[in-house]
Amino acid sequence: MSCELVPVRLVLVVGPSGAGKDTLMARAAVALAGEARITFPRRVVTRVADAAEDHDSLDAAEFAAAVAKGCFALHWQAHGLAYGIPVAALCGGGVVVCNVSRAVIAQARAQFSGTQVVYVTAPREIRAARLAARGREAGQADAIMARLAREAAGNAQGSAELVIDNKGSVEAGAARLAKFLVSLVEG
Repeated sequence: MSCELVPVRLVLVVGPSGAGKDTLMARAAVALAGEARITFPRRVVTRVADAAEDHDSLDAAEFAAAVAKGCFALHWQAHGLAYGIPVAALCGGGVVVCNVSRAVIAQARAQFSGTQVVYVTAPREIRAARLAARGREAGQADAIMARLAREAAGNAQGSAELVIDNKGSVEAGAARLAKFLVSLVEG
């Protein structure tokens, strides 16, 4: 897949599992629906999409073939799955907002100047309840504990331009994210 990459302001939304990254992004996208300079592209994941996460799906072989063809601007492995942000998502310019792994922050900053990081967090007990409610983790309790344990290994809060403690209302967190994104377009 090819396109001419025009300057974009890449915004990486990161944080521990269950912090509410996708929820805040979805609400901010609705609030910013009239702002054409801010986009929220769908990522590609080697898991079937569900109500909790809006993404495009490929199986592992298709994903590997897409990587080999250079179809992803960023890609990574986490939780036994492969994830990618399509190159096409960065072809339109403006502010591009993506939920990514904390492990690709350095690569993204090196690859795309002006990359911004939004770190979303929430207290451990809230994240555990959210993970249990979505019902995606096989063997639930052990899988949830493993995801919660990852926070200490990949805390990117110190390098973030914005930190959202997502323990309050979804509307408040989404409003903070939307305000930050608008400031990038206007600044």
